[in-house]
Amino acid sequence: MDFSILPLMDFIARRAFLGAGLQPHTIALPPDDGSDGGQGRRTIHYWAPPWEPRLPPLLLVHGFGPMATWQWRRQVGPLSRRFHVIVPDLLGFGGSSCGSPAAPSESAQAAALAALLDALPGLAAGARVAVVGTSYGGFVAYALARAAGPGRVGPVVISNSDLLKTAEDDRALLERAGGGIARTADLLMPLDARGARRLMELSFYRRQGITLLPDFVLRQAVQRPFTDKREEKIELMKAITVGTDEFKLTPLSQVQVMPIRTEWL
Repeated sequence: MDFSILPLMDFIARRAFLGAGLQPHTIALPPDDGSDGGQGRRTIHYWAPPWEPRLPPLLLVHGFGPMATWQWRRQVGPLSRRFHVIVPDLLGFGGSSCGSPAAPSESAQAAALAALLDALPGLAAGARVAVVGTSYGGFVAYALARAAGPGRVGPVVISNSDLLKTAEDDRALLERAGGGIARTADLLMPLDARGARRLMELSFYRRQGITLLPDFVLRQAVQRPFTDKREEKIELMKAITVGTDEFKLTPLSQVQVMPIRTEWL
């Protein structure tokens, strides 16, 4: 019988969230305006305390690879002592549903998060919400801050998220990976241990521990994040506007750019 580490990783992450006073919830969002694929039923799964905010609200937005619980398991405990922590699954990830065949852009993801905040008890009156976004979540956090403005969203922390990236940066990343990879999606969503090790070596500052991880651990670690809804996530990646002519970076008064530890292995 094969041993799987995934249930153990899920148990550790869920225990961290429950220990921080967070509980899982799911809500249905209003239909979108059709700009990202029509009038579909959208739902957002999120973790939050079961009571109205008694502390300043803080929204944690996960990146493209790990699930929200894996991404933020080390942060929710300390942060919950000072904040009313809200951790959603972005549309197309985890327990959240896009509700339409077209993949949402960062702006559509941000609109869904704004609708979530408006639906939460104690936040519908326009309470100001602090936001932390990492990697792809940083793109979404930026879009949310731009759309909602400093009166609704701020401060904003964008971590490990290259809002200034270009198509040339993507090509350079593929070259650093060693060649033989045609698409950025194939590098960022590996399906085997070799690809996972290569991605981690490119992503992690401290690489010593990566060499000690056995292949079966790496295979299992990428199994759920990169095979679950894989085609949908590839389409999500294609829908990213950062790095294209469509995206225009404008400084935000409420943004802080800083490194935050968000390791998920």
